[in-house]
Amino acid sequence: MTTNQPVLEVQDLSLQIGGARILTDVNLSVAQGEMLGVIGPNGAGKTTLFNLISGVLNPTGGTIRLEGKDVSKDQIFTRARAGLGRTFQTSSLFNGLSALENVRLAAQAKLGGSLSLTRFPRNGDQATTIAEEKLEEVGLAHHATTDAGVLSHGDKRKLEIAMLLATEPSVILLDEPMAGVASGDVPGLTEVIRNLHRGHGRTVLMVEHHIEVVLGLVDRVAVMHHGQLLVVDTPEAVMANPAVQSAYLGESV
Repeated sequence: MTTNQPVLEVQDLSLQIGGARILTDVNLSVAQGEMLGVIGPNGAGKTTLFNLISGVLNPTGGTIRLEGKDVSKDQIFTRARAGLGRTFQTSSLFNGLSALENVRLAAQAKLGGSLSLTRFPRNGDQATTIAEEKLEEVGLAHHATTDAGVLSHGDKRKLEIAMLLATEPSVILLDEPMAGVASGDVPGLTEVIRNLHRGHGRTVLMVEHHIEVVLGLVDRVAVMHHGQLLVVDTPEAVMANPAVQSAYLGESV
């Protein structure tokens, strides 16, 4: 359920490298519990926007506020502790460890314990319990003992989401979650993402090239073009917007 209280705000957010403007004066406000899709052609600035919000890059102008606090100059780990979680286009799993062990490590990091790749999970400890819950949430409980490296690409994406959930983020950034996922795995992964939002009321921002996936999931769509925010509106309004059709979607849409 969304509220009017913004949990994430970016104001006049810009990035300039040398003489090139990569992102220019982006203004965006995301409400608590909202799901926002970010679309646009390659080079539009979508991943750059996520990199700035998550702290991978430092903006050359503007501010980023998380739950009202200015985090524009905070390090990645500081933003993560403040509740900002992100997945990336490429997988970042421990392929030689089981699905449960991967999620347990994420939970252990959140709990403040020491990380150990050699110590096996113990039944009943807090990190293991959290890991089991998150695997259940993303539909991977039956793969708890399966090595991450042998999972399908779609299941790897689900595992990354489970690891993210173990850190209890208040805002989730999903960067092209469908990238590389086989068409047969898309519906199941889509349902996991839908459950993040509608089932649990989490705030989610998602960059995704699969327009049909975006339109079926989100409350609003933000369209990026040439490093600028072209429009933010409902999926229906965005699809009917002539400027969007001309700049990105094409006249046939």
